[in-house]
Order: sequence, then structure tokens, then C-alpha cells
Amino acid sequence: MRAITYSRYGDSDVLELTELPTPKVGPDSVLVRVKAASVNPVDWKVRQGYLDQVMDVTFPAVPGWDVAGVVERVGLDTPELAVGDEVYGYVRKDWVQGGTFAELVAAPVRTLARKPASLSFEEAAAVPLAGLTAYQSIQRAGVRAGQTVLVHAAAGGVGSFAVQIARSLGATVIGTASEANHDHLRELGATPVTYGDGLVERVRAAAPDGVDVILDYGGSDAVQTAPQLLTAGGTIASIVDAGAREDLGGHYVWVRPSTQDLEALGALIEAGHVRVDVEQVFDLADAAAAHEASQTGHVRGKVVVRV
Repeated sequence: MRAITYSRYGDSDVLELTELPTPKVGPDSVLVRVKAASVNPVDWKVRQGYLDQVMDVTFPAVPGWDVAGVVERVGLDTPELAVGDEVYGYVRKDWVQGGTFAELVAAPVRTLARKPASLSFEEAAAVPLAGLTAYQSIQRAGVRAGQTVLVHAAAGGVGSFAVQIARSLGATVIGTASEANHDHLRELGATPVTYGDGLVERVRAAAPDGVDVILDYGGSDAVQTAPQLLTAGGTIASIVDAGAREDLGGHYVWVRPSTQDLEALGALIEAGHVRVDVEQVFDLADAAAAHEASQTGHVRGKVVVRV
């Protein structure tokens, strides 16, 4: 099968298109014929070696954790799925090696769910990691109807999902973003504020009584400014700063694969509460360019690789 691999840490030029054997399928896994995968910042951070202290990487490694495709073969004990099922998932295993930037991937059933019927494979591939990150951080923070929620980096891949999920729960949402993305946030149902100097004053102008929940998906000083913005009893959940938990008693979230949560996201998508934005689609052979597009940090939707 064709796959993108890298045999050492480095820049995008370490990625190469090669041929690999068909993956073996364990008892609790299925073999997925990959139709599309997507790029997340963690993909190129792993490739550059930034997570070497917390994740085992076996070379040559195939990058990618997001997938959408069709079940081609089932394991010995996988009653949840059958050959021909269209699925999507966050295929993170206990080590980095057999990722989703390949024609075939062996995926544990705990990482998959049936693909929302209304989504193309490219759209579905854009959902799992970012969507689950948003969903699980919102669950952890206990967002509910009537609350005011501040979303940092609200126009990014995770933030865009979080704005929509929080709105579907009945929360009022304020989102930080550059001026260029303010109309986008309004379309998603959030009140936009510009990040940077004066952020506290701008958020206070939008929410004079403070905010009940802060969701930090990339704010450089989100933890530092949180005490000035949170209401009494308010909380913060961050995916970038452990200080949210250690200093403020909030939550530090590392997303986990979950069939149940993917199904919940799918239901929100099918009900029209969450839309999926794909900014660019690359062919598998152009995976290096896809990584580079993600690394610019200026992508509004998701970068997808069509296999």
C-alpha cells in the first residue's frame, strides 16, 4: 500500500511517499480503506520531535490520527462494525507508527464511529481530533445553558467546534480572534473580541459580570488573565497550559479516542448544530505541503489529505 512515512525527526522534507505492507488487524481492530485524513498541529509537532518525552515513536512512522474511510476487513471480535461500513475516527494508539496518511490503516474499534451521512469523506476526516478536543473540554468544564463562555483561539480548528457545541448547549459565547475572523465567529454565533493588549477590558465590555467558563485552545496568556475574567465559582479548561489545573484548579485536557463522543458529535452535525469547515484539500503525495499549510497557524478550517 502507499503511505507517507518519516524515518527521523525533522521538517516537512522528511516526509516521503513509499510502499508498506498491509497492516495486520488485531482482534479488536478493523482495517479501514482510507478515503481522507486531516492534519492537526500535533502531527507536525510529533514529526519535529517535540513530544518525544511523552510518546514512543517507531520509525519509519506513518503520521496522522484523523481518518474517514470504509471498513475493508474486521478483526476476530469486532461486532460493532462490518465490512462496508463508512467510518470516521481519531486513531491514536499507544505509540506512533501506523498512522492514517496511508491507503489502509488498522484501527481499534474504540477509536471509530459511523461517519455522519451528511458529510463527505473529506469533511468527516476534519472532525475527529479537533471535534473531540472541543467536546471533551466542554464536558470537563461542565458547560451548560445560561452560562457565558469565553473561547480563546475561537476561529481555529478546535475553537470553531467549541463555539458551536457550546452554543448548542444554550451558552452565550465570546470568542477571541484576529479582526479578519470576526465575521466568521459571528456566523458561528459568538461575539468576537480581538486578542492581545487590552483583552481583559474588551471581554469585560462584552460580559460585564464576567464569564463562567474559559476554554483555552491557544491563548498565550489565558491562564494569567483568567482570574480577572472568571465569575466566582467559574472554571477554565486548557489544552495548552497545565497551569489551568495546577494554578487555578481547573482542567488540563488531552483528548482521548471515544466512540461514544464521536457519535455525540455526529448527532450534533446531523441535527445542523455543528458545521465542518475544510479550508484546503491535498493529495496524499503532497502531504508535506499539507503539513506546511497547517504550520502557518493561519488556517481557519481544517487541512485535509485525500487518499
